[in-house]
Amino acid sequence: MRSNSLFLLILLSAARAKGGDVCNPTSLAGHYAFQLSGATAISGTPKTTASLGRLTFDGSGSVSGTASATFSGVLLGNPVTGTYEAKADCSVTWKLQDDSGAFQNFSGRLSVDGTRVDFRQTDPGGVQRGIMQKTPETCSAADLQTKYKFTISGRTTPVQPGEVQHTVAAQGTLDVARNGSFQVDSDCSVHFVLTPSAGVSTMTMRGFLVNGGKEILAFQTDPGAMVAARLKSESQ
Repeated sequence: MRSNSLFLLILLSAARAKGGDVCNPTSLAGHYAFQLSGATAISGTPKTTASLGRLTFDGSGSVSGTASATFSGVLLGNPVTGTYEAKADCSVTWKLQDDSGAFQNFSGRLSVDGTRVDFRQTDPGGVQRGIMQKTPETCSAADLQTKYKFTISGRTTPVQPGEVQHTVAAQGTLDVARNGSFQVDSDCSVHFVLTPSAGVSTMTMRGFLVNGGKEILAFQTDPGAMVAARLKSESQ
């Protein structure tokens, strides 16, 4: 134990000498919710996508969880397992394998307090805009805030005759009590309906409570949607 502590101190001292942020690699342990959105060209032609999931980092280099993605208007979900590496300079890399055997690779930067990772997918053509935030082991409706400011962005693709593809972008305020649709599961996932503005179709959303319930990372689950949403408590 003493040798491990000494090794960690050496790493931290080296990072300080370089003048950059210093992180404790062991702080990347526990449950995190992630959201990844933007364009992907992995399959060739760039297409809009949105992904959402919950990962558990075990503190010893292994990661497991679930990941869902909307791609070409189809919602797919898989359990995932993999490995990760966190360093004292706050860099983090991880690799996930789904039940089809396919691998995806990611790289990001851990906040000094260990609660957030800004990341991107490093596979050629991978999505570049991702955020991962710590989430509790369990949650309840009591963790919801009274009001949230929301921003949504993405695209839809036609799935029924007569529909047309269009871009989605909106922001506003959501009153949880008046909305009345929020359902919180024990794994901190939350389901709700969002109506961006009068005259706009409602959106069925799924997300995860993060930052003590002060934020929700979410995406739209309706067929044809590749839309990400971010909700922040008005008190922030």
